[in-house]
Amino acid sequence: MSRHSEAHDKDRIALSLENVSVNYIILKERVTSFKEFVIRSITGRNEYDHLWALVDVSFEVTRGESVGIIGCNGAGKTTLLKTITRVMKPTEGKVIVKGRVSPLLELGAGFDTELTGRENVFLNGAVLGYSRTVMKGKLKRIVEFSELGSFIDAPLRMYSSGMTARLAFSIAIDTEPDVLAIDEILEVGDAAFMKKSGRRVREFCDSGATVLLVSHNMDRIRELCKRVLWLHGGRIRAFGDPDKVVGDYLEAFSAKSSDMNGEK
Repeated sequence: MSRHSEAHDKDRIALSLENVSVNYIILKERVTSFKEFVIRSITGRNEYDHLWALVDVSFEVTRGESVGIIGCNGAGKTTLLKTITRVMKPTEGKVIVKGRVSPLLELGAGFDTELTGRENVFLNGAVLGYSRTVMKGKLKRIVEFSELGSFIDAPLRMYSSGMTARLAFSIAIDTEPDVLAIDEILEVGDAAFMKKSGRRVREFCDSGATVLLVSHNMDRIRELCKRVLWLHGGRIRAFGDPDKVVGDYLEAFSAKSSDMNGEK
């Protein structure tokens, strides 16, 4: 391969993970107060467990690619998105992301429930690095896409989970990131908005942006994603064609359920 071809291939890479591992350190015994924690620390009585949420994860995603991330609860999906979006640093390995990242990791994350929807638009914009002037120019589109109407001026504590999800998605999709990371949030809300948000994700990909989608909805994964990453126990079990990977995952999940039923 020529140097020109190698340089071109590197330019096409939106994000790259090299041997990424994440270790959570957890207290073995429950501590009920900070005072108790300090005393136990001084006396050397605190004992810890180590939970490896990700183990030696390596893969690349090209610009404009939509990648689904699947796996059972506790497989490491959310931890993976948090490392990619720089919410947390990996214990080992390297994460390289080119361009601006917009995370939709948890329902209401980055919101203040005492502020109005309008005020939260500006708050989220500031977190993502946009000025108030820039967000003013985006506000009308965000409100229209979210379909919140006059609720945009109500405190967020009055919102349903679906309304909060619609506002979060509308902000993230309008800030035009290079990489959009979505963790289950598309599954919250009514069917009409889920369909609308799915179309917007496809448009987003067609514009050359990159999408990472965590979901337990296999139909949504097959519909929106060009490749699928299957995590199991913090490790990559498979990465490739959506039909093949999802099919293998469902088959394994079905076999596991049959084994559990047989034990009863």
